[in-house]
Amino acid sequence: MKGFCRLLLVCSFLVFVESACNSSATTGGDQELVSKAFNSVSGFNLSWLHHASPNCSRHLPVTNISFPSRNLSGTISWKYLKNLSQLHIIDLSNNSLQGQVPRWLWSIKSLSEVNLSRNKFGGTITGFEPTTGNDSSSPIKVLNLSTNRFTNLVKLSGFPNLQVLDLSHNELGSWPLGFSNLTKLRSLDMSSCKISGSVRAISGLHSLQYLDVSNNKMNGSFPSDFPPLDGLKFLNVSLNNFTGLVGLDKYQKFGKSAFTHSGIFNTSKIPAPTNPIKPHSNKTYPHNNKTTRKSPPIYKHASKAKPRWKRTKLVIICVSAASAFLFLSISTFVLFKQRRKRLANRNKWAISKPVQFPFKVEKSGPFSFETESGTSWVADIREPTSAPVIMSSKPLMSLTFKDLIAATSHFGKDSLLAEGWCGPLYRAVLPGDLHVAIKVLENARELDHDDAVSVFEDLSKLKHPNLLPLSGYCIAGKEKLVLYEFMANGDLHRWLHELPALVANVEDWSTDTWEQQITNGSHISSPEEKANWLTRHRIAVGVARGLAYLHHGGSAHGHLVASNILLSDTLEPRVADFGLRNIGPKGAGISRNIGDSGVEFDVYCFGVVLIEILTGKQGSDEFIRSVRKLVREGRGGDALDPRLKLGNNSLSEMVDCLRVGYLCTADSPAKRPTMQQVLGLLKDAHPELS
Repeated sequence: MKGFCRLLLVCSFLVFVESACNSSATTGGDQELVSKAFNSVSGFNLSWLHHASPNCSRHLPVTNISFPSRNLSGTISWKYLKNLSQLHIIDLSNNSLQGQVPRWLWSIKSLSEVNLSRNKFGGTITGFEPTTGNDSSSPIKVLNLSTNRFTNLVKLSGFPNLQVLDLSHNELGSWPLGFSNLTKLRSLDMSSCKISGSVRAISGLHSLQYLDVSNNKMNGSFPSDFPPLDGLKFLNVSLNNFTGLVGLDKYQKFGKSAFTHSGIFNTSKIPAPTNPIKPHSNKTYPHNNKTTRKSPPIYKHASKAKPRWKRTKLVIICVSAASAFLFLSISTFVLFKQRRKRLANRNKWAISKPVQFPFKVEKSGPFSFETESGTSWVADIREPTSAPVIMSSKPLMSLTFKDLIAATSHFGKDSLLAEGWCGPLYRAVLPGDLHVAIKVLENARELDHDDAVSVFEDLSKLKHPNLLPLSGYCIAGKEKLVLYEFMANGDLHRWLHELPALVANVEDWSTDTWEQQITNGSHISSPEEKANWLTRHRIAVGVARGLAYLHHGGSAHGHLVASNILLSDTLEPRVADFGLRNIGPKGAGISRNIGDSGVEFDVYCFGVVLIEILTGKQGSDEFIRSVRKLVREGRGGDALDPRLKLGNNSLSEMVDCLRVGYLCTADSPAKRPTMQQVLGLLKDAHPELS
């Protein structure tokens, strides 16, 4: 009997364990769902999720998706996250993710915190409006969507639990509706959202402690249209169009910068003078029943004239001082202009906006432009508005060749970035604060108009996180111009060879050239990043991904060099100029059935670029041969860039990647691997971050 009872207890225990495992399995599979959601995201690694249960073979539910600053790029398949029943936190901040965010995400009942800041998400932030009961309300308490590309936010009334809301640095344009429901909101940041209209929409937020609405176009009366100031610990209303007065106590509490260029006037800032000096007059001053006329003591000796020799000496001193000041001013101006000209080429990619000068566009063409090397190009059209700019990235924008002339200061030398193999490259800021690079295709002048349109439309359809597709194009007579998104960090060649090294140049100590900068929210890379092996490895893997994508679609680049690899604000590589080398004068356009020689030549070019990344030296034919010799002799480590910092396994990883460059630069095209194989070898060298 006792044996039977024991057997029954053991069976019951096994049944209980199995049911527990199956129970977790019903909510399990979460890691598989996350993997599917990030399947199209470049740089994602499933090993970042550490939620495996030690007791069951199935996975426990995923409660936290936290991948900040992982250099992720691409589009998330949000639908797979809909079934994560116990998801509490989503943190994907500081990446390069894009696309729209679905409306249903905010209604996941377990979700309490969402941080999608510093990405490239866009479109409308679609909120929702509560109907009946609490089931229709979002449970989210912290929502950070700052520094993205959102253009509208429909409703906030469905977020009654919000305590922190950050929508700064977007292009919302107007106030969202439903602020009256946010009774728990303690922190609100709506700065730099291009919002116009009255601030009264947030006047009922009595729980606010932090409020930033700076750098907008808002209006309203201060303080009546604002939330109660007594409860605020931080306030910034600068750079707006408000009216009203601020008392000295509030001015001191929030600081001067909180009200700069806001339209709000501080009446207590400057006290009135207590003893104003009256002008001299000949009036009779009464003096306690005395009738004598006497001037005020302050003017006692005012009428005495100075000796003539003193006046002459004073004039000489004044003239000498003025002459010296004028000479110093002119000398300083000349030195400043010379220094600025010397640094112009070095800082071209680091400047957020080109210097624009007023000019007058002629009524009729043709329009001729000259580059720094003395070459010229001509847009043979009579009216600059007759040549439209076709923007594939923003099809509703109405731009013409005239806008390109204005944005580049008449294609002036101050806007010239470089002169490449296919023509000059200019930087420009188009209406709507759209920062682009404009390339003039000298090899496409004889290409037929319709063939050019077909070529450009095909190129604009090639989308990949590591490719820099055409943002638009313009055909002005025989001249063909293509537009790209501007990359603030410039190209890989400049990053490797032209930017200053880790030691500051004592001849040019300006922090404008070698210290870390932030320009319009864009990260300008620091010298320390150049010494980071993982950064260089990530760049190499990204270039390989982009090139493999081109080859998989039947295309080849044809001219892959370090200067054709641009770097985003997070140092994510973007391969540019693909397809342009195949534009011929006969209107053949892009060859979609490229032979093996074209693809294999791309592999060779990538090998050269990879060796440049690893060695820090330019890939001349002689240098490539010397590196290949070192690799054959087993001394590849001697060729590595000495600036690279060594870590745990970094030396062996770098040598392995150098061997990949050796394979790619084989003399026989038949011995070179495919780009898909190259990508696999590079990822194997450091699988954790590939």
